[in-house]
Amino acid sequence: MADWKAMTDTVEAIMDATERRIREAGYSGFSFREVAADVGVKSASIYYHFPTKSALAAAVARRYNQRVVAAADAGVAAGQNVVQAWRAVFRSALDDGAKMCLCGSLGATVPDLAPDVAHEVRQFFQAGIASLVAGGLTEQRATQVLATLEGAILMASAQGDPTLFDRATEALG
Repeated sequence: MADWKAMTDTVEAIMDATERRIREAGYSGFSFREVAADVGVKSASIYYHFPTKSALAAAVARRYNQRVVAAADAGVAAGQNVVQAWRAVFRSALDDGAKMCLCGSLGATVPDLAPDVAHEVRQFFQAGIASLVAGGLTEQRATQVLATLEGAILMASAQGDPTLFDRATEALG
């Protein structure tokens, strides 16, 4: 059982390091060698779990998608309206030092991504819109909210000023 736990911890550490690098510099902003150095393992360890860069990025995006939707759902369950919940999830990314939404960062280069990674990016936006619609918004309004959140986090990250996010999203509700 200890070997399984160590393997799981290693996979999580690899995915965490990869997510940080993608959020800071996009898909081209990471290599197996850099992630291995971040985690303290050999590159071969990463290849063992993820045979290709796209397999790793797709796994990271899938995990991110699940985490973001779950966090928004938890906000709604705690009494926030769906827009407030999604806004809080995006804002928390700035609070924890992340520079970008992972799928926003990847989405900027989707034509250049491997199909499995591009699929996960598209899934993120589809899941976000579906969550907002399930919370009572029209599809048009849900699209507007998600686009505003993505643009606001991009602007705040580019300027190094999280308060820009607050000002840009304040009227969302």
